[in-house]
This record gives sequence, structure tokens and C-alpha cells, in this order.
Amino acid sequence: MGLNNVNTFDLTGKVAIVTGSNTGLGAAMAVALAAAGCDIVGVSRADAGDTPARVAAVGRRFADVRADLASIAPVDDIVRAAVEAFGRVDVLVNNAGIIRREDALDFTEENWDAVMDVNLKSLFFLSQATARQFVRQDSGGKIINVASMLSFQGGIRVASYTAAKSGVLGLTRLLANEWAAQRINVNAIAPGYMATANTTALREDAQRNDEIVARIPAGRWGSPDDLAGPVVFLASSASDYVHGHTLAVDGGWLAR
Repeated sequence: MGLNNVNTFDLTGKVAIVTGSNTGLGAAMAVALAAAGCDIVGVSRADAGDTPARVAAVGRRFADVRADLASIAPVDDIVRAAVEAFGRVDVLVNNAGIIRREDALDFTEENWDAVMDVNLKSLFFLSQATARQFVRQDSGGKIINVASMLSFQGGIRVASYTAAKSGVLGLTRLLANEWAAQRINVNAIAPGYMATANTTALREDAQRNDEIVARIPAGRWGSPDDLAGPVVFLASSASDYVHGHTLAVDGGWLAR
């Protein structure tokens, strides 16, 4: 579909699964997809937050699915719940993730496994289950992984997170290679420094805050709403020939 068609970014009638949809970046992406026309299957461990109300406010439906992606046990149930709620699946946003901080000399197996299980293992197996649904539907589909600046950089004191997010970049390419011919687009978004609950401590540390903002060419922290355009683009027919790409949404951080 050519970009001269104003409906290129229209997602009316599509169904999107968004993990970690209750807060922060996940909530913003879920609401953006809903505003573009998607019904949302929101996956969270506990409370769904205000995301259902925000989705309803833009006129779309929300299915609340509770699942802990620390294991792959709920993966098939998530896809099944989406199909039961809305009849199909068109988009998966793998946003759920955790982080553990510890010096590499002291890093524990527990902190390694916890992060790898959520951020990489469950991401793969939920992608697999969703792609199988795309194949059953003979519909194609869109998978959008959430990578990180640490998919490109090393970071410090976050060994398992860096390993997992580097893995997300590689896995995005691998799945694109295998599934592109079946009209399944697999891409990723790598957010830069975003103003969310996870970065409150950094932003409240005046010295660290100043150091970070000084290195961002855009001169400000990102907002969750900065992911709205990119996620809609990657979920829509506008990106039908984009495969295996990780899109940095970072205010220019990686360009420095």
C-alpha cells in the first residue's frame, strides 16, 4: 500500500497483544495502537492500571489478561485468550521486561535467570505462539519487540539485561529471516532514556540527570508518547517491507 494512501497507518479492526501494558511504555503503546484502531489484549502480572479506561476513551475494546512471563507457562493461554476475546490476532508487542543491577563480579545466577527468562525466553516463545496463530489465520502479522540502548551498548552492572536485550536484537533478525516470506514482520523498537517510573531515581539525581540530558542531542528525556508513532508504523501496512530492523527512538543518543 503506497504512502499516498491516507489509510496506510489505519489499524481499524486489528487486534494487538501488548505485554506489560499496565504502565509506562507498554501503556503508551497500547493506547497508541487503540487510537489507530486496534482492540487491545493487555497482558500484565497484576493490576491493569488505567490502560483499560484509556483504551475505552479512544473507542476500542480491552481484554485484561493476567500472566507472569517469568515462565513460558502462560504463553499459549495468552494467545488463546486473545482469540476468544476478539477472534484473531494481528499484532504482538513484546514489551514486558525486568532489570536486575549488580556488579559483574558478584552477579548471581538468580539475577541472571530472572531477567533472561522474562526478557528473552518468554519473548521468544510468545512470539512463536503468536506466529503460529498468524499461520493458522493465513493472515500474516506484526511482531514488535522492545529492545534497548543496551542492545547496542554495554552498560554497567546489568549483565543479564544487556545480554537479554542484545539477544532481542539478534532474535528480531532471526525471526524476520524465517517468517518474512509468510508475511510476518518482526521488528523492534529500542527506546532511549525515557521518563518512566523505572528512571525516577536517575532523573531525581541532579548530576546524573544533567549528564544524561547533555548527551542527548534532542536535549530532553523521551516521553512514553514518543513511542506512539513508531509502534503504529511498525504495526501498520506502512511497514510491510520492513523486516528485522531495530528502530532506535532515542533523541539521537546513539548518534553521539
